[in-house]
Amino acid sequence: MPFHVNPSSCDMPLSQSAIEATKIPYRLLCTQAAVGFALAMSISFIGIDKSYAAEHVINMTAEETADDGFGNKLLAYRMISHTVDGLDVTDRYSSDATIPGPIIELTEGDKVKLTLFNAIDSGYPVSGVSKQVSVHVHGVHYKILSDGTLKVINRIQDEGAGEGPENTFVSYEYEWDVAPGTAGTWAYHDHNYDNHNGSEHKGLFGAIIVNPAANPKPHNAFKYSKEYVLYLGDDAFWGVEIDSATKKQSKHGANPTLNAPKNTDVRFHLIALGTDLHQFTLNGYKWIDPGTPKLISQIAIGPLEKHVFYVRAKNSTQYVDNNFSNKLMGMKGNFIVD
Repeated sequence: MPFHVNPSSCDMPLSQSAIEATKIPYRLLCTQAAVGFALAMSISFIGIDKSYAAEHVINMTAEETADDGFGNKLLAYRMISHTVDGLDVTDRYSSDATIPGPIIELTEGDKVKLTLFNAIDSGYPVSGVSKQVSVHVHGVHYKILSDGTLKVINRIQDEGAGEGPENTFVSYEYEWDVAPGTAGTWAYHDHNYDNHNGSEHKGLFGAIIVNPAANPKPHNAFKYSKEYVLYLGDDAFWGVEIDSATKKQSKHGANPTLNAPKNTDVRFHLIALGTDLHQFTLNGYKWIDPGTPKLISQIAIGPLEKHVFYVRAKNSTQYVDNNFSNKLMGMKGNFIVD
């Protein structure tokens, strides 16, 4: 049987037989016990606070939305309902299908059940063989049946809602484990519709923001007034603006104009989509490159890379992709400081 020492009793003498039974010098034994006790206490203070763990129940659709201005129909996700431990928070999202899709805010320790319904018109043109639609998420943990891919990839079954060789249901349920270590900003997107790569390029993409459990509400702690999620596509920014006080999401669409109150801190979440490399610049601003002490004025970002930073809103300006070809295509938007 292992011999356990209470560090509070290390000043009390032990019998020689007890010391010999451990085969460890008594002083070392006490030191190890004290270190273990201190470590346990520190973990209890700085570890994952289970009181913040929440159960999210989410229902979304994938459906047709307005065309892209060139007569091509697009697809988009729409939030039907979202509850957190039974509390309905659906009003933070648009009631319409949007590009980008809903931004889902989570905290390390949370559990998510997300049901996706296929509401895409059966006549929607599709060049491949699959009319299933799915949600494939990055960053958080899940079992293989929640991968949101076709059998050709996962080797088990088609994991989407709609028509397919093995799945003709109009809905599919995914379960995510927002485990410790998953904090960050992560994309989710379709991986099934049309072909095994999905229809992300037609508008089926969104993001999750996972807050660290040690600081579950950083936008409150740091008093961010706004958060912006910008996806860098091959020919446009696609964005969402989030009011941190109400968590209302707005300004969906291509190259959106973003607003901020003067002298408030705002946070940008950049996610690169498509195949291009980008040079993101917020003209006239510098920010700390996360994980370093360096101030930078632009960031190189490639496919599925991400970059999160904050600035203090001082002056109105533009955000721009300074990659030559993307700049020529008009990849820029206004940042208006009120």
